[in-house]
Amino acid sequence: MQFVPSTLIAVFAIVALVGLGMQRGLWAFMVLAPFGAAAAFNLPALGGATIGVLDLGAVTLFCMVLLTRGMMSSLLGTFRPFGPGFWLACAIVVAGISAIFYPVLFAGQTEVFGIARQEGEGRIARYPLGFSTGNITQLFRLVLDFFTFAALATAFRRQSEVRPVLTALAVATTVNFTLGWLDVATAKFGLTALMEWLRSANYSMHITDTMAGMKRMIGGFPEASTFGYFSLGLFGFWLQYWLLAPGSRLSRWMLALATISVIRSTSSAAYLALVVFLVTFGLYLILRNLRAEASRRSIVLVFGGLIMGWVLVIAIAASYELVQPVTDFLDRALFNKMDSDSGVERMSWNTQAMQNFYDTYGLGAGVGAVRASNWLIACLASVGVIGTFFFLAFLASLGMAPSRPGWDPRAVVVRSLKAGCLAMLCAALLTHPTPDFGVFFFALAGLIAGLSRALALESRPAGATTT
Repeated sequence: MQFVPSTLIAVFAIVALVGLGMQRGLWAFMVLAPFGAAAAFNLPALGGATIGVLDLGAVTLFCMVLLTRGMMSSLLGTFRPFGPGFWLACAIVVAGISAIFYPVLFAGQTEVFGIARQEGEGRIARYPLGFSTGNITQLFRLVLDFFTFAALATAFRRQSEVRPVLTALAVATTVNFTLGWLDVATAKFGLTALMEWLRSANYSMHITDTMAGMKRMIGGFPEASTFGYFSLGLFGFWLQYWLLAPGSRLSRWMLALATISVIRSTSSAAYLALVVFLVTFGLYLILRNLRAEASRRSIVLVFGGLIMGWVLVIAIAASYELVQPVTDFLDRALFNKMDSDSGVERMSWNTQAMQNFYDTYGLGAGVGAVRASNWLIACLASVGVIGTFFFLAFLASLGMAPSRPGWDPRAVVVRSLKAGCLAMLCAALLTHPTPDFGVFFFALAGLIAGLSRALALESRPAGATTT
């Protein structure tokens, strides 16, 4: 086990989390999320695997639930049949079986793209399927996701105050925005060494990448795409919260910070996912506003947004034709992306991943054995039809999680959390290499499950049994 300077970040946050408790100290967990390139410690014995600061926070959350008196029954209730926790538990079981047995069962029968580590550096390589440390590390990451979901769903199912959730996400948004601009500023003035202590994970760090002469913003993450993915989740949350709580000054400022972070990331994946999310979200609002109780604000926003969107498309098209820097930027970020070396490589990953799915008769090659560039394809190639079904059932149950109609504060936050998950799902469906959405996604999912369950329990008649 190798400790690094960023270990101190994890220690301070965990001390605050334990001292304040899971509800009041939720911000101390969420503040770790923007430090995606910071290691709590590295593991040279496992090929240089990294335990990130957020990973250690996830383990702490779960341990706090296990050690809290009276929480065990609530923890079991989180996995009641056919709820989000039930489907996620089924998916994790299948993922565990796939990681341990499938690479051995189908060894040598197909070739996979995976991460090969040499002297602590990871690179994508193609080799015959077989058991590797990647199966263990990727399974471990899914277990961390499970711990995070279970802990927050259990802790917040009886929580009536949503202020801790808003505070935690505001802290995460502010820190992410600040780290992003520190990254840009230190690069501009040749002071990148000031942020090196935060980039202690054994990942490839794309610190000097540019697009059309512009420094790509990566903040506390290893690359622009992961920074954009995280920022997009925050954007989705604050956009929905701003719509449902129009009087909130917090939502205005946080939405502005999240929007700037997504746009400035210069991540083509984040841009495309942003468009897909906004179209999906806009269609949802249009359908919802067809009902008689639609608010005037929502109707004005939808149709005003359509008009502004049309004007924006015209402005971008004109700039693309007339302004050379804009032409270069859009060609690099979007229009020529699929013809680039990166685009061709990612498409080859997807093609080979589908071949892995066929070669393993629909069972999958195992978690950690396959790398793709699309979440659904990665699921099919890794955990097969059965595991993919359970993951999709989990996502569907999150989307259908009850939220009380009207302007109940918890219902507003639940719907906002769903929007955050939807935004990250849009990005994952376009570019995600593995079935793992990341700890932050499952933190939002756990909060959805916990708060929506609290709303459902309150709606039950007095004397009804609860789990």
